[in-house]
Amino acid sequence: MNVIKIPQILLPKTEDMTAWSVNACDQFTSDESYWQSVERLVENKLSTYNLIYPEIYLKDNTQSRIAKINDNMQSYMQNGVFKTFEGFILVERTTQSGTRTGLILSIDLEDYSFEKGAKTLIRSTEATILERIPPRVEIRKNAPIELPHIMLLFDDENNSVFNSVERGEVLYDFDMNMGGGHIKGTAVKNPKEVINNFYSLLDSKTLLSKYGKDEKFLFAVGDGNHSLATAKTCWENIKATLSEEEIKSHPARYALCEVVNIYDKSLNFEPIHRLLKTDKAKEFKESYSPNGEGVAYIVLNGEKQKLSFNADAPQGIRELDEQIFEFINKNGGEVDYIHGEEELCQFSSQGVGVILPSIAKNDFFRLIINGGNLPRKTFSMGEGNEKRYYIEAKKIK
Repeated sequence: MNVIKIPQILLPKTEDMTAWSVNACDQFTSDESYWQSVERLVENKLSTYNLIYPEIYLKDNTQSRIAKINDNMQSYMQNGVFKTFEGFILVERTTQSGTRTGLILSIDLEDYSFEKGAKTLIRSTEATILERIPPRVEIRKNAPIELPHIMLLFDDENNSVFNSVERGEVLYDFDMNMGGGHIKGTAVKNPKEVINNFYSLLDSKTLLSKYGKDEKFLFAVGDGNHSLATAKTCWENIKATLSEEEIKSHPARYALCEVVNIYDKSLNFEPIHRLLKTDKAKEFKESYSPNGEGVAYIVLNGEKQKLSFNADAPQGIRELDEQIFEFINKNGGEVDYIHGEEELCQFSSQGVGVILPSIAKNDFFRLIINGGNLPRKTFSMGEGNEKRYYIEAKKIK
């Protein structure tokens, strides 16, 4: 079994890590002021901001932005911005929710699928919107490196994996910008032992007792579902051009990510709310009348009104999404996905918002095994400022 690989990680030589590390590109997609603040903060400095494409700007000079990103990547590579570290990195991220522990490693994309119902060792957790893949492929296809904001979850109630980690040198330790908290990265001295402990989680008796099925399932995508799907798509495109020997070791076969135990006490599952941008907000409110024993809220101009909602939260979200897209097809408008009630209320003047309930993280793996993918944007691991910031990179060419 080779689903986990010890990576060669690119780390920056810069001393200003606060400027180097920025939030995931798919955050604050309705808040341009956030990204303008980031841009001012990192101006004329080495920063991952120069190597990513914030999705709020996806319709803004797309081709020139992508070309500039690729040029910046090449420049950073040629000018010695990076140093190479081979191994796993233990990551401790402190935010308002506590200290979350993760591990930076590489996974084999041959063991991952974003198809609904897939029985692979690594699985997507939400419906993948196929039309979102081509723009991301366009960004990635000529990139020499990847910078991941992907977070995978694993089910380790006894925390056996992290309890086995032997700490080595501290590789970085700094405060993150824009309210992102503090992060510390430490080299792992015993990566092979850690890998074996991951594989121990696939014991048949353990799987049967937890899920009622002897179904091999190691990692579920927590964040970055479409980014990992893009990496898979690009790999399949590259693989078609390679010999059997080249396929075995090509760097694009392996994706860098952070893995987190779903039982981590600071790991909070937060709902991702809907913002329907429309000038017919009242019409949508009048047409939307869900039923059930659950609770949601509709928001107009910052004011919340309680709604009945399906007690099966994923099914309630499916029903809401269907109604939103039917409304858009008939009346125009667009939908955005908002992390945090406060942000949703702030932007509800652009249309109408729906505050959604969260799913219980203890049910998460069972839901995926029994039901396949959840609806797109069902949950978020923490608030927007707690999402994975870019720090590490890896060669993919």
